Amino acid sequence: MNKGLGHFVDAFMRRLPLFFVVAGGITAMMLFLAIYLPTQYQARSMLLVESAQIPGDLAASTVQLDPNEQLEIMQQRLMTRKNLIGIAREFEVYEDITDMTPDAIVEQMRKDARFKATSGRDRATLLEIRFLARSAPISAEVVNEFVTRILSESARTRMRMAEGTQDFFEQEVERLQGEIDRQSKLIQEFQTSNVDALPDSLGYRLQRQSSLEERLASISRNISLLEEQRERVLAVYERTGTVGGDSLQLSPEQRELRQLEESLRAALSVYSEENPRVKILQSQVAALRAQLGAASDEDGEAEGDAILELQLTEIDSQVAYLKEQYVLGEAELKKLQDTISRTPNNTVELNALERDYKILQDQHNRALDRLSAAVTGERIELLSKGERITVIEQATAPTEPHSPNRPLIAGGGLALGIAAGIGLIILLEVLDKSVRYPRDLTSALGITPLATVPYITTRGERVSGGLRRLIILLLVVAGVPAILYYVHYAYLPLDLLGERLLDKLDV
Repeated sequence: MNKGLGHFVDAFMRRLPLFFVVAGGITAMMLFLAIYLPTQYQARSMLLVESAQIPGDLAASTVQLDPNEQLEIMQQRLMTRKNLIGIAREFEVYEDITDMTPDAIVEQMRKDARFKATSGRDRATLLEIRFLARSAPISAEVVNEFVTRILSESARTRMRMAEGTQDFFEQEVERLQGEIDRQSKLIQEFQTSNVDALPDSLGYRLQRQSSLEERLASISRNISLLEEQRERVLAVYERTGTVGGDSLQLSPEQRELRQLEESLRAALSVYSEENPRVKILQSQVAALRAQLGAASDEDGEAEGDAILELQLTEIDSQVAYLKEQYVLGEAELKKLQDTISRTPNNTVELNALERDYKILQDQHNRALDRLSAAVTGERIELLSKGERITVIEQATAPTEPHSPNRPLIAGGGLALGIAAGIGLIILLEVLDKSVRYPRDLTSALGITPLATVPYITTRGERVSGGLRRLIILLLVVAGVPAILYYVHYAYLPLDLLGERLLDKLDV
């Protein structure tokens, strides 16, 4: 069925009352909303995240936060339930706030608040704060309260972080100092309990071991030589009856005293006066010197026995002394060998203790450096010389309302009503299959009429039709306000209904 423009114009004129009903109803409703929607004002403030005033290579703050992260943290802390309810009630943001539940207050406050952060490479980080309120002063006061709390919370947070960092490193330095003291005490106790087997004295002990081994070998040789000498003296005495080849030809007292004095001088050059051999020789010399004035006529055999006994006593004393020294040296050598054998394990343990001590010392030094940096950073935050949030545009009471846009709502309602009316007429006409024109007969029945007789309305029909249109128009004019009135008082206030509609349409 081909329908030209004239067909739709004719259909529009025929359904004109329906068009007025639809267009008039929608337009009247939007006009009502444009008139009765409450006026809202929006105040605005701008915050800037400033960089540190002191170059970081000279002194850096210990509070290192990404600007966007910092703003996000401040925003989340500001939009807590407690803050929003407190601000709403303090400034009486909503007229019926006493009748609103806390959940409703929080939801509406979060809906009316607007936060927009902007940043980028080589660009400053900004935060724009807006708030919709029923009056301009309330809007400005709420925005300024938001700004005040953000600045206060930012300063408090940064100071708390700086102080927390300083406290942490103070505790860390104190803890590490205690660990160092305990480790030092362990090292000292270990060195005290192993003083004879420490690695730093190993070289001396090895040298002493070698010296003792040589000394013991020498003592052993000397003992052998003295024992051989004693056997030779006895053998000579048994064969000749004398101790030496010319022993009996000398004056007994002088010969004996001379020998003893020579032996004493030789002993004193080697041993101390406390040596048993030296004491024996001294007593013998003293005894002989005392006998020099009372020489006897003893026979040669008696003199030989006395000299033999004296020499054997001297040799025996030397052998006894050397054996005593051998026993002492052997005990010392055994002790040295024991300490030398324990030194490798002690070296490993001592190195482990000293390595742990050095690690703790390095950690302590680093903690001291970081504590110094933390003290400087805390001082920077105390003087507000670090990164901070500043206000570059204070919120003021707006002179013009932000919403609703009444001309836009009214004009949009008119356009929407006209479009809806035209669309409805077109839809009805497209769906209408009735025969109204000669071409409809041709299209529907496949015949071509020779002539058509138009429908001729009577005067009564025209009057009744006009009355019907007038009644419909009156119903539209009176019914739409009546419906809106009923909706406003029986279902939901139109201002709230309009706000919800505008929120969905984002007008």
